[in-house]
Amino acid sequence: QVQLVESGGGLVQAGGSLRLSCAASGRTFGSCTMGWFRQAPGKEREFVAGVSWIGGSTNYADSMKGRFTISRDVAKNTVYLQMNSLKPEDTAVYYCAFRYGSSVRRTNDEYNFWGQGTQVTVSS
Repeated sequence: QVQLVESGGGLVQAGGSLRLSCAASGRTFGSCTMGWFRQAPGKEREFVAGVSWIGGSTNYADSMKGRFTISRDVAKNTVYLQMNSLKPEDTAVYYCAFRYGSSVRRTNDEYNFWGQGTQVTVSS
């Protein structure tokens, strides 16, 4: 079992920045990847970014490239999502996800564990 706890969401003006954190605990050893997804009201949950735990390779949704950066701190078992130049359309609940396996995947059902989500609201 893996537990994920997100933090760092909040209200920010358009053009601003936020950094989300996700602390993982439990059976996190071995080859794994972690990702961020988001879900806006009335929309499906979508992939934002992912990082492989060993090696640190990253993968981003096209619309987030250049604005969002995912990183991980292996010693702290924590993954971060730095979000810059935020837009109102970035408003969503952001979820951290964990999967066993070395490659970043972009679909929900390939992740084994999920956090509770953290709200990000970008005002215009």
